[in-house]
Amino acid sequence: MIENAKIIGKITKISDIMEFDSGAKKVSVRIDTGEQWSNIVEFDMFKGADYAEHVENFSKYNKVGDTVEIEYQVRCNWNEKLDRVFTSLSLWKCSKAAAPAATEEEEDDLPF
Repeated sequence: MIENAKIIGKITKISDIMEFDSGAKKVSVRIDTGEQWSNIVEFDMFKGADYAEHVENFSKYNKVGDTVEIEYQVRCNWNEKLDRVFTSLSLWKCSKAAAPAATEEEEDDLPF
């Protein structure tokens, strides 16, 4: 079983909203966790027609530069014909977060 996970970072990109014939909508968001390695992570928010306003609200209330806490699920789909597994990070909750405070070690790295 894959459990939900959380991550905190600064939004670096929000895609244009994609709208499907079914009325479903999708937006992708990229965040920078500030970690030294593997610090850029991209999530997809996909909502069916009944909940498509959630995608609109995400784009309305979140902007590039915001520090956010994202809760997400890892989604995997296996395509039997291609014998491939497709994995995505599915955003299901986003809330504003305080920017992480600098540690003493980071404060000591000042060039002066």
